[in-house]
Amino acid sequence: MTSETMPSRDFLSQRRPPAALRLVDRCANYVTDTPREAAATIGRSTLLAVSVVRYLFIDIVRLRMPMDEVISQMWLLLKVTALPALLMAVPLGAEVAVQVGGLMNQVGASSLAGAASGLGVVSQGAPMAAGLLMSGAAASAVASDLGSRNVREEIDAMRVMGIDPLERLVMPRFLAMIVIAPLLCIVIIAAGVFAGLFIATSVNDVVPGSYWQSFGAFATPTDIWFAISKSVIFAGLVVLIASLRGLEAKGGPRGVADAVNASVVLSVVAIFITNLVMSQFQSMFFQGQLG
Repeated sequence: MTSETMPSRDFLSQRRPPAALRLVDRCANYVTDTPREAAATIGRSTLLAVSVVRYLFIDIVRLRMPMDEVISQMWLLLKVTALPALLMAVPLGAEVAVQVGGLMNQVGASSLAGAASGLGVVSQGAPMAAGLLMSGAAASAVASDLGSRNVREEIDAMRVMGIDPLERLVMPRFLAMIVIAPLLCIVIIAAGVFAGLFIATSVNDVVPGSYWQSFGAFATPTDIWFAISKSVIFAGLVVLIASLRGLEAKGGPRGVADAVNASVVLSVVAIFITNLVMSQFQSMFFQGQLG
């Protein structure tokens, strides 16, 4: 090929932009596409939540709730969350008692050890532990189950037969998670508080009576109700996020794995944001008072 027939260097530069320009173009596309995709995901999640709640009330009114499926999902979710909840609660309560107990011994206020359990375990530790446990164990179970069904085209087959997968699959899992969430929160509160009592009485030489007195003075029924409410809201968020990712899984086993990973990460982020908002709401309108 002669020099006359060879393409010029200017022509090649026009056909293929430099790497810097490609990087800038890619970053610009990412900046413009990410908010649009996030808004679309939030919209689909909202529509999914509305449909699930609508099916829940319709099935309750018409007395056609699939209780066998709900009980089966409750048992499955309890199997993957009950024992880890107990194992998480004991170190949680013990760590709070150890960390705060040493500081209180230095200032001569060891009798207030129960207040640490009331403020730390009940208000923040228990609902957050329950939420993170559900996002790690329950969300992965729901996303993997629905994702596998979607990859095997079972979801499309159900739609062809006139069965809505939201009513048949998502709604029972939603109700099951809502029911077991308060149980997990109460188990974590009880185990954490008793673990803190054991550490306080055996290590810090705190009298059990003073422990329970300070616990009752600082931990009010409002804190317990807010903790249970947080766990219920966290459960709803976890199921909706995991169900959406599972129903949108594509690409075989790789797609199912990506759906599980995304559901866990998004659930954790949503739980932290929701906990911040609810804690701020509680501090603004339900200020803590000595019992």
